[in-house]
Amino acid sequence: MDKIKLNVLGLSYSQTQTGAYALVLAEEDGKRRLPIIIGTEEARSIAMQLEGIKPVRPLTHDLFLSLANSFNIELTEVNIVRVEQGIFYAKLICIRKRAKIIIDSRSSDAIALAIRFNCPIFASEKVMRKAGIYFDEKTGKMIASDENSEEKKKDEKKSYKDMTIKELDKLLKIVVEEEDYETASVIRDEITSREPNSGNDDKNITV
Repeated sequence: MDKIKLNVLGLSYSQTQTGAYALVLAEEDGKRRLPIIIGTEEARSIAMQLEGIKPVRPLTHDLFLSLANSFNIELTEVNIVRVEQGIFYAKLICIRKRAKIIIDSRSSDAIALAIRFNCPIFASEKVMRKAGIYFDEKTGKMIASDENSEEKKKDEKKSYKDMTIKELDKLLKIVVEEEDYETASVIRDEITSREPNSGNDDKNITV
C-alpha cells in the first residue's frame, strides 16, 4: 500500500450531521486534507488527549493504552485503508515480542489511540484520491478536487518530474487498477517524454 503520512490538524463541529464532529487530517508533505466525520465521544477523547487533559477516570482509549503497556504491546502505526459510502476503515499495526499483529478498527478509535501511543497515522493513496480535499493557501479555503482539477494536475505534473521511471511505472499500475485513466494518461506522457526517441509515434504505452 502506498502510504501518505497524515497529521491531526483539528476538530470542528460538523455542519452536515447533528451531534457529530469533523476530524481533519493534513497530508504532511502536500496540500490535501482528509476530513472524517466522527461521533461526540470519540471527538471528546481525541480533544482531551490533544489538549493534555487527564480525565478523573480513564476513558476507553486510555484503558487500551494501559492494557497494551501492561502486556508489552506496542502500536507502531495506524493505516486508514479504505473509504466506502463515507465510512473510513482503519487497521492498527501492533508489535508484541517481535510478532506483528494487525487489528481492524474504526478510524476514529484508531486515531484516538495513535495520539496516545504517539505513533504515525497513514492513509492509502487511494483513500486520499477518493476523499481528500485540496487546501488553497491563497484563500485559506478547502476546495473539492473536482473544483480544483487544474491546480491538482499542475501539482501532480511537478511531483511526477521528481519521480524515477520505476516509481512512475508502479504508480501507473495503481491508477489503472483504480480506473483513473485521466491520471494514467498524464503519468504515461511523463514516462514517454523520458524515453529515447520519445517523438517516435511507434513508442506508446497502452493504458
